[in-house]
Amino acid sequence: MITLEPAQRQALLRQLSHYCEEELDRELGQFEAEFLLDFILKTLGPVLYNQGLYDAQALLQPRLELVLESLHELEKVPE
Repeated sequence: MITLEPAQRQALLRQLSHYCEEELDRELGQFEAEFLLDFILKTLGPVLYNQGLYDAQALLQPRLELVLESLHELEKVPE
């Protein structure tokens, strides 16, 4: 499960509570909000984390290929 800093966790709990109240007309108590946040982090967290890794890989792959090509160009051929 993704670990959050205490300040991040509190901010997310406030946002989650606010969202449920505004959009779902459902007030969440502290325990309910924490339980829901933990569920979201446990189930959605890994999926979102992995997608971030895939996005980073897709972004870096062309740049890494250029670096490898540049290194190949530096090779010396024996006489």
